[in-house]
Amino acid sequence: MAFNPFIEIQKLYLKLTDRDAYKRLKHKIYDERFEKKVNDQQKVDVKHKYKNITTFKHSGNSGDIMYALPAIYALSKNGKARIYLKANERGRYTHFHPFGNIMLSEKVIMMLKPLLEYQPQIELCDIYHNEQIDYDLDIFRKQVFPLNRGSIIRWYFHIYSVFYNTSQKWLDAPGNPEYAGYIVVARSHRHRSPGIKYNFLSKFQKIAFVGLPVEHEDMQKQIPHIKHLHVNDFLEMASIIKSCKLFIGNQTFAFSLAEGLKTNRLLEVYYDAPNVIVEGEGAHDFIFQEQFENAVEDLKEKLNLE
Repeated sequence: MAFNPFIEIQKLYLKLTDRDAYKRLKHKIYDERFEKKVNDQQKVDVKHKYKNITTFKHSGNSGDIMYALPAIYALSKNGKARIYLKANERGRYTHFHPFGNIMLSEKVIMMLKPLLEYQPQIELCDIYHNEQIDYDLDIFRKQVFPLNRGSIIRWYFHIYSVFYNTSQKWLDAPGNPEYAGYIVVARSHRHRSPGIKYNFLSKFQKIAFVGLPVEHEDMQKQIPHIKHLHVNDFLEMASIIKSCKLFIGNQTFAFSLAEGLKTNRLLEVYYDAPNVIVEGEGAHDFIFQEQFENAVEDLKEKLNLE
């Protein structure tokens, strides 16, 4: 909606003379702007063919790809899915990101490939080279709804008019009994809730970290004895997370694995972008320190954490 000086004068007048009328006018303007954006946005066909083989493209962050899986399953429900991942697309980040200004590298795609192809409904995962596709999953970035809140999973549901029961497990991996007694932690430098400290977890002996070396070094400042688990690919990481007693992390790719696997999990919610929603068995989350420590104490008894 173009700038309208008459509307702006009217808003200012009502703001000074009639606060209720001002609020009504402001919301009316916001709704009209939203409606115009909806009418202008790219249209999506929601009459799905449900073929034997359904193809998808995604070029977003690893976590976005994992949270797209329930929609992929729904859209390929009568057969198998092939997923093509496009490398080196630009990303815009307001906080530090380990890949700089790109969302997905070829190395990360190759690490995702074993995990995605392990899923029964996915026939293939490969690098995108202009293959013909049925669904471009990057379209959510062009829609009008705010991407910093709500549920990443449901963005795809809203666009394609599909549903999948995400309160149940939607990801699988082989078990790894070596980590059956562990607390596993992942914490990126992005999406950290202010004031949250992990140092009280030092009382646990069986505690390990998955993530980048720089992230592990940062966590060692609070938990000196926390071991770093190096993985060759993300199927291996998922196996560790599936097998641990408790997974704790912020809104990272690793947490998307715990959410899909329905591992006992505790999410550090980032107050300014609460777009990861825990649901189903084993789901816990927090924003504040006291509640974080209380949740761990409750789970210590329930899960017999050491």
